[in-house]
Amino acid sequence: MNVSKRIQNMQFSPIRKLASYAEMAKEKGIKVFHLNIGQPDVVTPHTFFQGINSFNESVIKYSSSQGIDSLLESFIKYYKEWNINFEKDELLVTNGGSEALLFTIMAVCDYGDEIVIPEPFYTNYNSFADAAGVRVVSFITKAEDGFHLPNKKEIISKITSKTKALLITNPGNPTGTVYTYEEVRMLADIAKEYDLYLIADEVYREFVYDGLQYTSAMYMEDILDRVILIDSISKRYSACGARIGLVASKNKEIISQILKLCQSRLCCATLEQIAAANLINTPRAYFEEVRSEYENRRNIAFESLSKIPGVICKKPTGAFYIIAKLPIEDADDFARWILTDFNYDNKTVMFAPAEGFYATKGLGKNEIRLSYCINSEDLKCAMNVLSIALNTYIDLKNQ
Repeated sequence: MNVSKRIQNMQFSPIRKLASYAEMAKEKGIKVFHLNIGQPDVVTPHTFFQGINSFNESVIKYSSSQGIDSLLESFIKYYKEWNINFEKDELLVTNGGSEALLFTIMAVCDYGDEIVIPEPFYTNYNSFADAAGVRVVSFITKAEDGFHLPNKKEIISKITSKTKALLITNPGNPTGTVYTYEEVRMLADIAKEYDLYLIADEVYREFVYDGLQYTSAMYMEDILDRVILIDSISKRYSACGARIGLVASKNKEIISQILKLCQSRLCCATLEQIAAANLINTPRAYFEEVRSEYENRRNIAFESLSKIPGVICKKPTGAFYIIAKLPIEDADDFARWILTDFNYDNKTVMFAPAEGFYATKGLGKNEIRLSYCINSEDLKCAMNVLSIALNTYIDLKNQ
């Protein structure tokens, strides 16, 4: 018996595909520093657990497919702090930002349609598109430009009669790039001129560094009927395991249609929604402390990489990722080797080869994506181990 071509065409996650090698290293007693995945180690706000403790029903019932009222209201209140105004019928709670993205792509694209994405991009965009039978068309952003957008003409060159949407992450994963107002405005103009949706994945909006201003796609008031906002509590509240996301739009028709998909999976977890609804009571100081902590970690990672001969990278200005080009031919081979054949002082590092974040074949082959989500002392140690490992690997290849 055969499996579907759809599932055959999907790639394994480049973020998680090396997990078995990491587990084997741990079984040998080797400490593995996980720089491969955006799993924050900062403490989840106590307000989340207060929300769970407030539950005193005798039955955990199905909730509304749209999401419970208290959570929808808390999202509305949160967005007002960012000068974004939503009404309740413009929001849908989802099982993480991942479900929000999958449902959105399914709602705006037919089988064989296309979405245009700047590359490198979050690898699961490929997975969501494959699952929906949609083709990803990419345009290249370059490390030497800080992965900022190219000119309008280059983006437009990727648009065809099958294009239904532009999809961006801002701040970016895996690049850590924060788009300027002018860049978001350009995308808004393209969406309007070519009758496209602008799908804006903004789950990292709380993580913007160096005093930069953040520009949401929701600030483009002349295209609000085209903007579909993707969000999640995972990153800003360090609550990845809660799996509470959101799809939001001023276009009530698209929200109404996506609700059909929400109804097909009945509802999101009731307890997690109750807990997430109470996150709105998290003190603002929490975000300020967390942002400061990640900015410091960003500096540690970037400065460490900058000291390694032959490594090329730009300082990211948002999220908690950094892409670095290494003086090697195959980052995937290096990623396996560092887990299976190397340790320094009984320590090694796991990272994500960057090739899986590109759609264009051959790009990213000598690049890696690091997530600086571990504490500062461990991060310093991990970067030192990475430096020693890279030098050792290069020497072995040159023998």
